[in-house]
Amino acid sequence: MDPTRNPFSPGAGSAPPALTGRDDVIRSASIALERIKAGRAEKSQLLLGLRGVGKTVLLNHIGTLAETLGYQVIRLEAPEGRRLAELLAPALKSVLLKISRTEKAAKMAMRGLAALRGFASAFKVSIGEVGIEITDAPAADSGNLEVDLPELFEAVGKAAGAAGGCIAILLDEIQYLNETDFSALIVALHRVSQQNLPIVLFGAGLPQVAGLAGEAKSYAERLFDFPEIGPLDADAARQAITRPIEAEDASIGEAAVDRIVGVTRGYAYFLQEWGKHAWNAASGPEVLEADVEAAGRTATQALDKSFFKVRFDRLTPAEQRYLRAMASLGAGPHQSGDIARALRRKVESLGPTRSKLIRKGMVWSPSHGETAFTVPLFDEFMKRAMPEWPPATDS
Repeated sequence: MDPTRNPFSPGAGSAPPALTGRDDVIRSASIALERIKAGRAEKSQLLLGLRGVGKTVLLNHIGTLAETLGYQVIRLEAPEGRRLAELLAPALKSVLLKISRTEKAAKMAMRGLAALRGFASAFKVSIGEVGIEITDAPAADSGNLEVDLPELFEAVGKAAGAAGGCIAILLDEIQYLNETDFSALIVALHRVSQQNLPIVLFGAGLPQVAGLAGEAKSYAERLFDFPEIGPLDADAARQAITRPIEAEDASIGEAAVDRIVGVTRGYAYFLQEWGKHAWNAASGPEVLEADVEAAGRTATQALDKSFFKVRFDRLTPAEQRYLRAMASLGAGPHQSGDIARALRRKVESLGPTRSKLIRKGMVWSPSHGETAFTVPLFDEFMKRAMPEWPPATDS
């Protein structure tokens, strides 16, 4: 079929042609946004799930909902090795400058900008010139993020409230925040919640984030909702494939749909990849099971060269061997002892490697002593990437 009309365009955070199976999550976010806009207290939300389930897509959708409701939306991604202050300060400056143009909130916005200037100076963050003189500005310049960030959020929240507006912070890849920054963010959101200020956070991250939040602050479970974003159920997965194809006045056979749903296991990103390649393989006007079989080869190659390889290339040889040992045991999760035996090593000697893989977001621990892939189907990729197993040596 005509590739220029292909409705599927898999990409990092790219919106699918049909956002299916997420009605409950979207409804919950919508209610939270509406409540905060109405001046009512509501929890922030952290969307948790494996890679490829569509967390970023949902986060972007929630941002669009917030913008429709008149929110000022801050979109951030927490990359490894950067501090939260460095991410937040420029974004908050932009928000405060917009608020300062509102006559009834100009003074509160100036106080917020003065606090931000002190904050940026304390944490050596460049935000450009902020030429204002406010003698009663909140102190946010101690250099202790857990002290200063709540002060800054309070000043920004009061400015937004004075302007009759609300702020939604969207923070992706939240698992990459270090413990200090995550703890300070939780304290700042706690301050906002206590004072019922119009700031809400929607974050997205890997499953271990719920545990990290609880370790950072014991009250985090009362501050956040943690929607679990998993693979789509069979009906939603089928709709994710059939609706875009039918919208292009084409069709797909039942067996072909079943084949795609089965091989992708309902993971949103994989559905898009298989949908794209099945469309391109079909002569039209119907996608047949044979087309899906042909698409399986090209889809797998595309994933191996992009989705999987970009993660594989970040690994050291020792980390690659660790994941290959996991793959030899199956999809997982696996006990640490079983992985150690597969590597012919002692469990204790593998602790640093496992910790590094967790920090890189490659594995997580569903429960004590267990290790699981954060990337669906990565066990199958590891077998393709490292077909020779066991390794020749135990180094």
